[in-house]
Amino acid sequence: MTELTAATLHRLDPRVATPAYDRSALQVGIVHFGVGGFHRAHQEVYLDAIAATGETSWGVCGVGLLPQDAAARDAANAQDGLYTLTTNAPDGTQQSRVIGTLIRYLYAPDDPAAVLAVLTAASTRIVTLTITEGGYGVDDATGEFDPHDELTLRDLAGATQPHSAFGYLTEALRLRRDQGIPPFTVVTCDNIQGNGHVAKKAVVAFARARDPQLAEWIDATVSFPCSMVDRITPAPTAQTSQALRDAYAVEDRWALQSESFIQWVVEDDFPTGRPDLASAGVQVVPDVEPYELMKLRLLNASHQAMCYLGLLDGQTWVHDVCQDPLYVAFLRRYMATEGMPTLLPVPGVDLPAYCDQLIERFASEAVRDTLARLAVDGSDRLPKFLIPVLRHQLAVGGPIDCGVLVLAAWSRYLEGALLENAYAINDRRAEELRPFVARERTQPGALLEFTPVFGDLSSDPRLVARYLQFREDLVNHGARAVIQTLPAA
Repeated sequence: MTELTAATLHRLDPRVATPAYDRSALQVGIVHFGVGGFHRAHQEVYLDAIAATGETSWGVCGVGLLPQDAAARDAANAQDGLYTLTTNAPDGTQQSRVIGTLIRYLYAPDDPAAVLAVLTAASTRIVTLTITEGGYGVDDATGEFDPHDELTLRDLAGATQPHSAFGYLTEALRLRRDQGIPPFTVVTCDNIQGNGHVAKKAVVAFARARDPQLAEWIDATVSFPCSMVDRITPAPTAQTSQALRDAYAVEDRWALQSESFIQWVVEDDFPTGRPDLASAGVQVVPDVEPYELMKLRLLNASHQAMCYLGLLDGQTWVHDVCQDPLYVAFLRRYMATEGMPTLLPVPGVDLPAYCDQLIERFASEAVRDTLARLAVDGSDRLPKFLIPVLRHQLAVGGPIDCGVLVLAAWSRYLEGALLENAYAINDRRAEELRPFVARERTQPGALLEFTPVFGDLSSDPRLVARYLQFREDLVNHGARAVIQTLPAA
């Protein structure tokens, strides 16, 4: 068994690809907040390919903020930032490689000054974020900055040193301004419509609460390009590392698996420079919105469409649901009749073929994705992925049955999770939701009054009527029977 470190790369099984460049020559050009599985399976892969061309300016310094990030710190330090990524194609083909562009990792609570130092360095020209859809504190109903997470609130209360991503970003930008260093570009890689605009709203609003002049400077000078990211990446487990041991005799505490498909579309707005992203396959475009809406309303919304109904049906795995003709017909109905009609023209994309590809990706047994992962933070995901589709269709008198059935299924899932302990739940609003879910039993439709998710939808008689009917049918007949009542697309 070979433990993965920089010193042992030459001893790895030759079937495991290793960095084709001198890692010691890499310099930090990008700082990334939130080094989770998705970032390591996505952005780092593109940067690894760029480093292989001889470009040395775009090494990554990862930053962790949360208590659970201490494990990433320990893994990164023990393995010199290296980890193994195994990709799984729908046909079962696997490929494993070691990614080498994460050259430094800082756990912010250990040394806040070190984080500010790397953010302030002139060589740092880009800061990227994967802090989850709910991490920006921008209210889905009002569009205003209204944070509730502990770290951001601590910073806004006047903490002497930063704790949150926004605290570090604004303090670093202040230092760069005062020292005459051009600002870095901020790129969010989270699944939010207009994610660059949302990130700018959050950072500027945070800065305004601390220093209005700094907020004006950030608003006028800092670039926040939008991006669309795509790669299904299940959370790594002990089995992920064991599979690597079994296949290649490599000991990697940070091993990772993902699907083989990968996509990154980014707005070309990097005033202080960027890597040659196109050389690695990134689509650099003037307008991300068509691609963004396509992904959010077809892939991400379909994840929401399948997970709650599947869990109610006793299912565990995404691939099992997406090999079931009943669920496949339901997903195709949603995509064709509700999701696709709300999209803008997407340059170079055949949308029906894209939907076919999504079903193929979802059905891949090799990815081993779970419905429970898709159900995390539904109160943040539904307003960003599915509810905009419903709002559009309600406005034009279009079909809404699939989307409303998902909302009814979410209410039943919450009832099971919060009141019956039938499901594990991971949602930052769980306790806020609990009284609304409890009221559903005596006042059907009460959940729709939870405005952080639904806004004013509780006042739409058409939506409410379908929701009440679907919820009653789910209670009386179960998920499969209700899906069977919907005609195919």
